[in-house]
Amino acid sequence: MRELINLLPLLACPVGMGAMMWFMMRSGRKTTGAAPSQDTRQQELAALRKQVDDLKQQMGDDAQAPDQAHTR
Repeated sequence: MRELINLLPLLACPVGMGAMMWFMMRSGRKTTGAAPSQDTRQQELAALRKQVDDLKQQMGDDAQAPDQAHTR
């Protein structure tokens, strides 16, 4: 019985780690969100590129050539 008590601290770490992994895997299954389709990603990418282009136009030529702006 005393040997079992001495082994409990050694077993606490691997048993606790296994329990945490099990809970994490279990919580990961609860998400039901579907991955976005390729078309949706392409539309989002096109919208983001348009936003970047618009911001570059608003900032002027300095945004298109940042290296030249720092060397002046």
